[in-house]
Amino acid sequence: MTAETSQVRSIPARGFTLTELLVTVVIIAALAAIVTPFIRSGMRSANKAACLNNLRQIGTGLATYAQEHGNRMPQIEVGRTSRTEEIPVLETALEPYLDNKEVFHCPEDDELFEKSGSSYFWNPTQSGLRLTKLEFFGTSDLKRIPLVFDKEAWHGEGDEGTMFLYADWTASDRVEFNIDP
Repeated sequence: MTAETSQVRSIPARGFTLTELLVTVVIIAALAAIVTPFIRSGMRSANKAACLNNLRQIGTGLATYAQEHGNRMPQIEVGRTSRTEEIPVLETALEPYLDNKEVFHCPEDDELFEKSGSSYFWNPTQSGLRLTKLEFFGTSDLKRIPLVFDKEAWHGEGDEGTMFLYADWTASDRVEFNIDP
């Protein structure tokens, strides 16, 4: 044997130890737990913005409808429970004025749009009225008259969970029609 071969040592194969692997898994799990609420919050905010955009587009459709019908709101029902119901509702009245039926689908709605064709209700107290005659709870202030709103409070709890389209064509999550004491 030569001197060179006698000094060759075997190098052990290097891998992860069980401890290193467990520490890595725990770190990844902790990071996921920290980041997940931020991702959910971001998704909720994005869906809320998409819903507000839907309501603004519905407002544009309503304004066009009114302009073509002597400045009157459509004579329609609150909503329907099934797409097969043959009653005049928001999504059927505005169909000629909106390119995409998806504007009636709130991104947070997982079932009502599929069943009824809309995630939104119409305020029937405004049906058939002229734009100049709109009134709600004794006010004719257009920014306090809700026209269209979420069928459920998908965007949070209580008053802050529902989106509204008001008669001044603005969309908001703020309840503007409370009766002052």
